[in-house]
Amino acid sequence: QIQLVESGGGLVQAGGSLTLTCAASGPSFNRYAFGWFRQAPGKEREFVALITRNGGSTSYANSVQGRFTLSKNNDRRMVFLAMKNLKPEDTAVYYCAARQTILTASPTTAADDYRSWGQGTQVTVSP
Repeated sequence: QIQLVESGGGLVQAGGSLTLTCAASGPSFNRYAFGWFRQAPGKEREFVALITRNGGSTSYANSVQGRFTLSKNNDRRMVFLAMKNLKPEDTAVYYCAARQTILTASPTTAADDYRSWGQGTQVTVSP
C-alpha cells in the first residue's frame, strides 16, 4: 500500500504562489494515478486536480483551471501541485490521494475512488 505525505502549505497573500508536494513511499509508484482534493472549514471535500498513471493527462476543477498545474516525477516518487494567483477562496486543507489503476483506466474526480490519502497540508490565502 502506498503512503503519502504532503508538504508545502502555508500562509500567502492573495495573488501569491505555492507549490504543494506529495511524497510517496511503498511499492509500485508507477501504477498509481493521483489526485488533489481540498476541504475548507464547514464545507465538503472537493476535487482540485488529477493526473493519470502515465502522467499523460491532467484535469482540473473549473475553479482552479489556468491557475494550478499538476505534475509528477516518477524517479523522485513525487507529485507536485503548483498554485499561482491564489485567492482567499483557495484557503483549505489540501490532500493528496492515490488510486492504483490499469493504464487504460478512465480518470475519476470522485474521492471515494482513491484508496490512499495523505494527512493534508493547510493553505491559507489572506486578502
